[in-house]
Amino acid sequence: MPSNKTLPLRLLLIAALVVVALAAWRMGLVDQLNLETLKARQADLSAWTQAHWGLALAGFFVLYVVVTAVSIPGAAILTLAAGALFGLVTGALLVSFASTLGATLAFLSARFVLRDTLEARYGERLKNINAGVKRDGGFYLFTLRLVPVFPFFIINLLSGLTALPVRTFYWVSQLGMLPGTIAYVFAGTQLAQIESASDVLSPGLIGAFVLLGVLPLLMRKLVQWLQARKVYAGYSKPRHFDYNLIVIGAGSAGLVSAYIGSAVKAKVALIEKHKMGGDCLNTGCVPSKALIRSARLLAEARDSAHYGIARMDAQFDFAQVMERVANVVRKVEPHDSVERYTELGVDVIQGSAQLLSPWEVNVDGRRLSARSIVLASGARPLVPGIPGLDQVPYLTSDSLWDLRQLPKRLVVLGGGPIGCELTQCFARFGSAVTVVEMAPRLLPREDADAAEEVRARFAAEGITVAAAHKALRVEHDGDGGRLICEHNGSEVSFAFDKLLLALGRRANTEGFGLQELGVVVRGNGTIDADALLRTNFPNIYVCGDATGPFQFTHVAAHQAWYAAVNALLAPWWSFKVDYRVIPWATFTDPEVARVGLSEDEAKQRGIAVEVTRYGIDDLDRAIADGSDHGFVKVLTAPGKDRILGATIVGAHAGDLLAEFVMAMKYGIGLNKLLGTIHIYPTMTEANKYAAGVWKRAHAPQGALRLAERFFRWRRGGR
Repeated sequence: MPSNKTLPLRLLLIAALVVVALAAWRMGLVDQLNLETLKARQADLSAWTQAHWGLALAGFFVLYVVVTAVSIPGAAILTLAAGALFGLVTGALLVSFASTLGATLAFLSARFVLRDTLEARYGERLKNINAGVKRDGGFYLFTLRLVPVFPFFIINLLSGLTALPVRTFYWVSQLGMLPGTIAYVFAGTQLAQIESASDVLSPGLIGAFVLLGVLPLLMRKLVQWLQARKVYAGYSKPRHFDYNLIVIGAGSAGLVSAYIGSAVKAKVALIEKHKMGGDCLNTGCVPSKALIRSARLLAEARDSAHYGIARMDAQFDFAQVMERVANVVRKVEPHDSVERYTELGVDVIQGSAQLLSPWEVNVDGRRLSARSIVLASGARPLVPGIPGLDQVPYLTSDSLWDLRQLPKRLVVLGGGPIGCELTQCFARFGSAVTVVEMAPRLLPREDADAAEEVRARFAAEGITVAAAHKALRVEHDGDGGRLICEHNGSEVSFAFDKLLLALGRRANTEGFGLQELGVVVRGNGTIDADALLRTNFPNIYVCGDATGPFQFTHVAAHQAWYAAVNALLAPWWSFKVDYRVIPWATFTDPEVARVGLSEDEAKQRGIAVEVTRYGIDDLDRAIADGSDHGFVKVLTAPGKDRILGATIVGAHAGDLLAEFVMAMKYGIGLNKLLGTIHIYPTMTEANKYAAGVWKRAHAPQGALRLAERFFRWRRGGR
């Protein structure tokens, strides 16, 4: 919204523009700017101009600037007048600079008055538009300027509402309007022969302008095509292909890519050197959630008095718990198995892939070719270069599943989602756990209040949280070691039997020919890709953790649809990947789930939002289940029910979030969510009650006062 400092200036500018427009109308200027009046007064105007040449030039320039700046109709007639009064060369120069200056003033006025308001209300929606304008705005503006059928005053005003730089707007307008200006000024020198606007610009001339305007875009596409061809230099494209699609990697992204290809009857090869299902099935989502369930059962047993049961004895063997986790993985394995995908028509090849060319892959001596290749090589746990780390047997989210003995003292380095989930699990099994995080709090990507709910639960469960601690080195100590950290300028040490690294994941980009082929890798180690998920080789696509920016299984599957479809249908059809509504959840107790904008992000980015909060401690089902803690927080546009983001903390938060994900995806506001029947008693009612909190805050107070009087009257009162 406009700031308090600039609001008076905005109002003053609006008032000035209105006054100028009204004055022009009252003085009859608008009525005078027509072809008939110009032709009737041409002789008088020409005589006065010759007698007062300098004054005529200055006056005409100022008038033209004012007309275009205030968007008063009549610029075309003034351009004809310039030719009739000043001749071709002088008239063209005069109009060219006056029209560009006036257009720029209109551009700046629109930006000053409305841009901040639009950004505050629709910043998220405008993000992609502004990115496109910054990238290609000059080309599109040039095209519009060259086509006189587009009203220039509309172009001026709309351009001011975008992120187009002022300098770009000025020089593109000056250049783009010049051909049309010359045509109109020349027509003005032949004013006697003109009866209507159609006499100035014939269809053929308009067509020539259109072609000239489109030419820069066509040239840009040509340059892109030539650049794409350049990357293939030195490689020979096969005349025939073994497959339509080769997919490297059988994790979530690779499996979905192969599935889509087979579903549309394309011939697909899926190459995996390790285990089908990738890290999600074998070392990530599936085993961690199985472990979380066992740990939660233990926690509930210990807290049985909370449920009216005086005591419950829960005896367990950690090795048996880990065997159960392994059994869960084996039970899910058929969903991602070689047999299943073979039945779907996919050629599943187990072996190490090596890129030979943009179309060819070697798999253990077997040469395969495809028109398109999808890279879905996934990621691995990030291992930092901390001094002394190589002297202790550390664990990662890949290797901890081999544990069969519970560590007495566990230090978890990393307080993100993986670190927090595993921290709570091992603490509930009986380990003395310390979680170390360099950021000031756990879960740095979440709102501070959400992170605080998790920290408070950790403290209640006896977990040591060491936030704002930077790992310096690791020292070997007997069968374990010590992690030395810096905190507030001093060194602090944490002893451990086992050290678990949970610092995120690094994309797998080595060992299968990316560097040798020349596929571009970003500075953060992920494979570079455009909005179509293409690498710098247009027929090689990438999806999942290998490219990011979100390393979630569901996002990998989402990207895989775009990568597979684009790889199969290019160059005829292509689709830009849609990241507008990306949800995620951390499966601690309480769970933390989020979609869209967070409150902290809105503050950091200066986005105006309304925050609506409903405490789950008020929810009947949560009270009955003993899960009456946490909250639902919804961010909406000021004064509107349009959802910009939602954060849920509490039991089943990941499940509850789905309603907000759908609402944001399909533009459903809180009013409609409130009007939707939710089963009683369920946890999902929390979403409806959050919408109710928003509705009460926006109740029409004037109407309610009238209603109160009406019902008092119906009771016979006064």
